[in-house]
Formats: sequence, C-alpha cells, structure tokens
Amino acid sequence: MKHYQMGGSIVRALDGLDLDIDAHTFTVVMGPSGSGKSTLLYLLGGLDRATAGEISIDGARLDEMDENALALFRRRTVGFVFQSFNLIPSMSALENVAFPMQFAGITSVQRNHQARNLLGQVGLSDRTDHRPTELSGGQQQRVAIARALVNNPSLILADEPTGNLDTSSGAAVMQLLSDLHNSGRTVLVVTHDPRMTRFATHKIYLLDGRSVSETEYQSAALESAQVS
Repeated sequence: MKHYQMGGSIVRALDGLDLDIDAHTFTVVMGPSGSGKSTLLYLLGGLDRATAGEISIDGARLDEMDENALALFRRRTVGFVFQSFNLIPSMSALENVAFPMQFAGITSVQRNHQARNLLGQVGLSDRTDHRPTELSGGQQQRVAIARALVNNPSLILADEPTGNLDTSSGAAVMQLLSDLHNSGRTVLVVTHDPRMTRFATHKIYLLDGRSVSETEYQSAALESAQVS
C-alpha cells in the first residue's frame, strides 16, 4: 500500500496490492498514467517506502531495511532502466557506464574494461567515446541498459523503457530486455506499450492502484478511448 497526502486529500497510488513475482520471469505491468505502475517499480527497487504492508525480494524484507541497507540492496541486486535515460551529458558512453562502479571500489582500468564489455553486449562497441547528444534515443537507452548491468543484477526494473523511442528503436530495446531475461535475470517492465507483452511470461494490469483482470483493463481502456 502506498498513499500520498496532497493538500487536504489522500492519493491512493497503490491500494491493497498483493502480488507474487517469480524469479527468472519477464513481467510486464500495464496501466494508464496514474495507475500506480511507477510507484510499484520504485517500491520494488527500494527507491520508495510503502505506507503499509510487506515487500520481500529473494527473502529480504525491504520494509524492514534502513537507508544504508536499502542502498546496499540496490547496488547488489537491482539494475534500473528509466524512460529519460538519466545519462550524464558531459560524459561519454564509456564514462557513463563506468561511473557507478567507482562506488564499489573498482579500479579505473577494471571499470573501463567492464564498461567496454557491457557496451559491446548492447551493440555499441563503436560508440564508446560518443556523448549522449551524439547518440540516438535508442542508443542512449542501450547505454542506460549497459549501465544498469554494471553490478550484474539479478533483477532488472525498467520504467517505460520505450517511451521516448521510435518504433524501430523501441523494438530493439524490447529484444535486448528479453535477451537479459533469457540469460537468467528477472525482468519487470512498467509500460504503456502493448508490444512489450509479446515478451512477457507474466502480465499485471493496474487501474487506480489495484490489480485487475485483463478483461477489466481492456474494458476500461475502451471506455477511455470512446470518451476522448
């Protein structure tokens, strides 16, 4: 459960949500803006705290952790991919990927070696020295995915990873996330993009902070389209 106080009213971002997500699955969370998708992702990634309830990942209770423990959990377990890429404009692709490894005490030589390997895995070996402004949206997102892999996370959390991409670039990013799942990782994607469900082993549909059936979700989407 996650509630926010806004002025004199309470916003129920997530309301009584009860989910089990198996390891090594590719879960797609669908829902319109304001349905609670991103809130769910931030709670699972330890970026936000629930108002009430339990969050357990691989036996670890996130709701019982202090801030230091949550930071360690994120560094060891989770790779984040965001819609806006969140790359540092003044840094090259290589530097953007290598940067988070500084906090793990990895030497400069090791950081650069690993960053080159990861950029190679996402098909950007020839773009290591390019800054974000010199890359397409799809290339920037692949840099962001490479950066998310620096800690070899078992869990990949992606927030609208195709939201700022054209059709072709979006399809390439979807395939890359699917490949990460097939390599043994657990992947959870929150998205508006129905194409992503082609890769899913599990689907979750959210409306107004609660989980609903696909039928109810499709019915609400049809209603909304008719009103607009």
